[in-house]
Amino acid sequence: MMRSDLGKRFGLDAAEVQNVADDLAKLDPKPGLQHSSGNEAYIIPDLVVEKIDGEYKVFLNDSGLPRLRISKTYQDIARDKKKFQGENKDFINQRMNSAHWMIQAIEQRRQTMLKVMNFIVDRQREFFEKGVEYLKPLTLREVADVISMHESTVSRVTNEKYVQTPRGLLPLKFFFSSGLSTTTGEDASARAIRAQIQKMVADEDPKNPLTDQQIVEMFAQKGVKIARRTVAKYRDQLSILPARMRKRL
Repeated sequence: MMRSDLGKRFGLDAAEVQNVADDLAKLDPKPGLQHSSGNEAYIIPDLVVEKIDGEYKVFLNDSGLPRLRISKTYQDIARDKKKFQGENKDFINQRMNSAHWMIQAIEQRRQTMLKVMNFIVDRQREFFEKGVEYLKPLTLREVADVISMHESTVSRVTNEKYVQTPRGLLPLKFFFSSGLSTTTGEDASARAIRAQIQKMVADEDPKNPLTDQQIVEMFAQKGVKIARRTVAKYRDQLSILPARMRKRL
């Protein structure tokens, strides 16, 4: 309902309606959460990116964890040819092979995570230098092709994984985003577009907020072709109200 409609219904002028709306916006829609006993979820990053001597270096955040190894005692037992013959020997060999396979699988996973993150850092250097508005589009398939692995493998090693960076603690999925074409021939990340929309709205004149069409035209000036319905969709995702509801007196 428009501000003017509310004013007519309750006999208030536009300024009074706006003041009431501002007061309502300050209320907590979920007051019960203040008394919730829910525990805080703490995230320990799986990877760390640090800028050292002008270059971004990637490290696995597992230096404090012991490496898996096969007990020397059991290795010596397995080598005892007098004691283990026939079925016993086969059983011991199977268990030893399983242990070796698990150790190799864990190490391969570690190396895959490093490969993926190193590629991300190389591809998204402008993001690390300048911020989210410079994030480039990136797909799992593109990473998989470069590091010569299956797309499903890349998906598994990035799912619910986090990296500590100079730009904050981020999920690896943050770096993957579809793209929009530009006049320069380079694609712009959808996530970067959303960040630019958020900045445009933050910098707008409250008395004359930007319409979705005006935002489309501003992107066109930057060489980015984007449909008005796409702007509206991204604006909704950012929980930004339409222009008519953002207008201040």
